Amino acid sequence: MKIFIAGAGEVGAHLAKMLSNEKHDIILMDPNDDKLTFARQGMEILPLTGDPVSLTDLEKAEVSRMDLFISVMIEETANITACMLASKLGAQKTLARINNYEYLLPKNQEFFRNAGIDSMIYPEMLAAKEIVSALKMPWTRQLWDLSGGGIVLTGVKVCENAQIAGKQLIELALAGGMKTYHIVAIKRDNETIIPRGQDCIHAGDIVFFTSLKNNTDEIRQLAGKEDVNVKRIVIMGGGRIAVRTTQYLPDNIDVIIIEASKEKCIRISEVVPSKVLVINGDARDPNLLIQEGIRDAQAFVALSENSESNILACLAAKRFGVFKTIAQVENIDYISLAEKLDIGSVVNKKLITASHIYKLLLDVDVSNVKCLAFADAEVAELVAREKSKVTRHKVKDMRLPRDITLGGLIRQGEPMMIDGETQILAGDNVIVFCINTGMNRLEDYFN
Repeated sequence: MKIFIAGAGEVGAHLAKMLSNEKHDIILMDPNDDKLTFARQGMEILPLTGDPVSLTDLEKAEVSRMDLFISVMIEETANITACMLASKLGAQKTLARINNYEYLLPKNQEFFRNAGIDSMIYPEMLAAKEIVSALKMPWTRQLWDLSGGGIVLTGVKVCENAQIAGKQLIELALAGGMKTYHIVAIKRDNETIIPRGQDCIHAGDIVFFTSLKNNTDEIRQLAGKEDVNVKRIVIMGGGRIAVRTTQYLPDNIDVIIIEASKEKCIRISEVVPSKVLVINGDARDPNLLIQEGIRDAQAFVALSENSESNILACLAAKRFGVFKTIAQVENIDYISLAEKLDIGSVVNKKLITASHIYKLLLDVDVSNVKCLAFADAEVAELVAREKSKVTRHKVKDMRLPRDITLGGLIRQGEPMMIDGETQILAGDNVIVFCINTGMNRLEDYFN
């Protein structure tokens, strides 16, 4: 696929690197030539210095030949303009990064489609939804509702006294377990594996489960986790993610936002719900945290623009006894550091953006894709097509690659787990977990 990326900032550069690994033809354009230096260092990316909102520069780049045009520049108006121009010049599909939720409302979608913008992504909104989801079950490292909530994916760190610690998967199966859940991956140190029957779960592993929604408490008990009801949250930083998070949280949760900028405090006070207390100060100050009741909080969310500050602030919050910490970590190299330091959950807008764009690249019926921050992996919901390879044999006879596993399915609205005897039927919505491989390999099985 021929893909044009407008903007070589953090998001654009990450997308270009990721998509070039998928063997796509990538053009990356930015007015600042210095931002394109990395693409000239032996990467399968064509860097072009130019302005993505210039008709002349787009025509020179032969944007009319592009299958997908992605604009992820800092300015929202520039992204919208670039996509409109690219569409008029002949690009097949366009995607714009935005920061205005109003544009995503159903009543406005037809307007933007007619203007040549096929899809829009608001990473801050998606990040806020992930934070709210993580706070529903604070004992998890990662939590996603799949297939409309019928199946739940949880990533959980296994405690020393956990029932599953030291057990092989085959032991759990023979003991009658694993009928209500499926272990799709294990993250151990810096390695993620798709486990088989002989693999053993160790204390300290981050284990990824798929389960039916009613069985999540069983997973909590298996992993030896405590259940805590979040009633009070302290948020460091008053950016867009923080504002959106407060708007999505239930009304019965007390929320405090601590923001260093007095001007920003005034602005966000006007848009957050009335239940939210906005305080001007430095959330890294222990005395301020104590004064604002950090010891009574069950969750601390660090959303400043500095990844290091967010990680350190979460560590400080844990010393005050806060059960759940969440850090915005935009530097991907720091995600593994956050894991080693036992930061509860990580939010990364680059991975969120990548998840959304994967949907446009897969030539299969796909309803959802997630990139897992801690696992270097993806999970997708794919629809099995008529006569596709995935429907020809039982799962045990399918000979799936070692780095792919099936975690569950939805059949005619009914969620169910998958085992070796499962026969997938055309029309089934299948949860697929995959590591160390391009998601496009799944097309061979589902098309």
